[in-house]
Amino acid sequence: MPKFHDNFLLGRLKLRQLRLLTAIADEGTVLKGSQALNIAQPAATKSIKELEDALGVQLFDRSSRGVTPTDFGRVMIKHAKLILTQLRHAGEELQSLEEGLSGRVHVGTLLAASTSLLPRALARLREQRPGIAVTVTEGTIDRLMPALRTGDLDIVLGRLPEYREREGLKQDILYLDAVSIMVRADHPLTRRASLTLADLVEQAWVMPPPQTSLRRQIDAAFRHEGLEPPHDVIESVSILTNHGLLMNTDMIAAMPHQVGAGQAGLTILPVVLEGAISRIGATTHAHVELSAASRYFMDIIHEVAGEIRDELGQARP
Repeated sequence: MPKFHDNFLLGRLKLRQLRLLTAIADEGTVLKGSQALNIAQPAATKSIKELEDALGVQLFDRSSRGVTPTDFGRVMIKHAKLILTQLRHAGEELQSLEEGLSGRVHVGTLLAASTSLLPRALARLREQRPGIAVTVTEGTIDRLMPALRTGDLDIVLGRLPEYREREGLKQDILYLDAVSIMVRADHPLTRRASLTLADLVEQAWVMPPPQTSLRRQIDAAFRHEGLEPPHDVIESVSILTNHGLLMNTDMIAAMPHQVGAGQAGLTILPVVLEGAISRIGATTHAHVELSAASRYFMDIIHEVAGEIRDELGQARP
């Protein structure tokens, strides 16, 4: 029988050790991790040492600057977070059975869902189930998907990740969204009789970071026309920052149509980015069951997505 079989682990792990393990990993030092849980540092150090002795492996490398998880530590931290997430879901469901549907949903949002899908779904959730609390985290795929895998997020909404980023995740396509090139309404380019993508190469752009699938599609659209992508670029996924830049400068931006169309003072340039189509959807952990509150919120997301599809004249993807 392998050393690390289930009975071996069940006989040696304590939930308080798992909480401490994840807290130290998140905070970077034993001191800060222990403070986050209101535990004395000597007791925390002893608890981690007992866990390492019980498992027979070292979980952290220690230095004067803090602690760094070893390979063994990273595996334990990943699974500890998932275990604690499932226990949180169990507690929420027990609470819901006792008091009516309640709980907390942790949602990650990418740019494409931040101005229409998510706000509309949140407003409807508040009307129907005010007892469900929601925490929203905005970011890029490279930050939100790891948080989804470890259980720090329940759902991520927005542009769906590419194949290489899907491992361990479940995707639900909700609708398709074109990518539009946006400028302020009185931008000099709006007075041009005709425009092509070549006319925009030397312009100053606001774009998502290179690691995003949207940026890769934008760059590919330029290369499809035999052009090098623009070099004068500010990289940002902040809706407020992007809007401010467009309204106060002559910069232009490529963004999901649903995002750009909902921003006052902006207009769309009549230039097509070939192949730049966003699959907007919901991503969840493939092997973690959603809590009752998260399932209810997902039902609302599907309702709102259906309305958006009708507005865009789309069938269900």
